[in-house]
Parts: sequence; structure tokens; C-alpha cells
Amino acid sequence: MEFVEEVLQRPPLVLGVDPRPGLHGPEPLEHIRRYTLGLMEALAGKICAVKFQTAFFEALGPAGFGLMHELVVGARVLSLPVIVDAKRGDIGSTAEAYARAYLEAYPGSALTVNPYLGHDALEPFLRTAARSGGAVFVLVKTSNPGSSLFQDLPLADGRRLYQAVADHLVQEAERQRVGAWSRLGAVVGATYPAQVWELRERLPWSLFLLPGLGAQGGQAIRGPGLLNTASRALYYPGGRPDLEGALHQAEAYLSELAPSL
Repeated sequence: MEFVEEVLQRPPLVLGVDPRPGLHGPEPLEHIRRYTLGLMEALAGKICAVKFQTAFFEALGPAGFGLMHELVVGARVLSLPVIVDAKRGDIGSTAEAYARAYLEAYPGSALTVNPYLGHDALEPFLRTAARSGGAVFVLVKTSNPGSSLFQDLPLADGRRLYQAVADHLVQEAERQRVGAWSRLGAVVGATYPAQVWELRERLPWSLFLLPGLGAQGGQAIRGPGLLNTASRALYYPGGRPDLEGALHQAEAYLSELAPSL
């Protein structure tokens, strides 16, 4: 099944996996493995996808990167869609290699990508996503406080830079439609709710990945195609590994999102 179809059949909450080894005892990789598998199983009916932040696994060395692959496989065994949050972006054969490394290696999954090298840097990811039943989430308006430094730059035609990025994606999003929605999605921070709704008008067919829920101060945003993402607040409720706390936190978020279910 296509990534787009899978996530839309589920509650609009994404579990972000950003492991901190210092919170996992003397054998952190083994504890991260057991905790994450247990957490995904416990939350399987309450989330639409699992988002793996590659940086935290890469920081753990080759064994950490292997662990991420094992957890991706575990998510798929649990029938959970996967988003690889790698923010890749390059041109030519390098972009094609990145696309093979994630979208082709994990069929039916999604990848976050950076658009600032131009459309030719996006094309290999879109082609591979179409072949593999996956999706691409393009950085448009990110959740961090410093995003305005470049993304909000005014252009000569009166638009902001992030608005120009969104407008450029419109036709491609139309071409990439899988039914009512597109496999070309956008990353828009839940920390900028006004921009979420403004960009929804510009990109009506795109799923929005909304990071920043919880620890970054973002609030749950209800609406079709809005995938609210919580990492630290859901993976480490109360600042530590806690399966029961994660279940309670997920239920609290879903109660806020209930009208969109």
C-alpha cells in the first residue's frame, strides 16, 4: 500500500524517535532497541507513522545506524508507516544515491528533503518515491525559532522565500497525487500555526508533517492531511523512557485532535 493511503487511515499523530543514549543505562543501544520496539507496539493503534531522526542514530556509530534499520523493519512488521527524517538534498547521482538509500531500501516509506539546491535536487527523490510507493516531505517552513532568517526573506514580488518554495511545489504536487492527496508533502512547523493554514491554501493536496509538538512549544493542529509530530514529548514523556507515560501523552494529543479523526 502507498504511504499516503496508509497514514490517512490512522490517527494523525506521528511518533518521533530521537534517542538519547544517556537516558538508557549502561547498555544504551540494547535498551533503546527494546524500549523503541515496545513503545511502537504500545502506540501502534494511536499513531499514523514513526519518524526516525537519522542524526541521533548516526551519532551512535555503525551499530547505531544498524539499529535504526532494525527499528524501521520492526515498525513495518507492526504495519506502521515510516518517515526517515534525514533532510537530504543534493544533485545528480548523489541525490539518486540518497533516494536509493532510504526510499528504495524502505518501500512505502517517506523521506524529508531539503529543496534549496533546486528542483533538479528534488527529482530523484520524487521518481524513487513514485516507484516505491513512498512519499517526500519537502522543508517549507521549519519549526525552529531561527527559521525566519532565510525562510522569511522578502522577495521582489512581495512573497516570502518559504511562500515561493510552496508555490513552486504546487504543480509537482498535482502530478504526484495518489487519489485526493499527493506523495509530495511539506514540512511545516506546528510552532507556526498561522503559516500552516496559509500554506494549506497554497498546497491543498499535500500532506503536512508538523514537527514541534510538545517540547518546542507547538500545539496540536486539527485538519485533513495534518500529521502532528511529537518527538521528545512522546518518546520521553517526563524527560525519560516511560511506556505508560507515552500512552497517556498520546491519548491526550488524540483528544485534542479528535474532531479531525
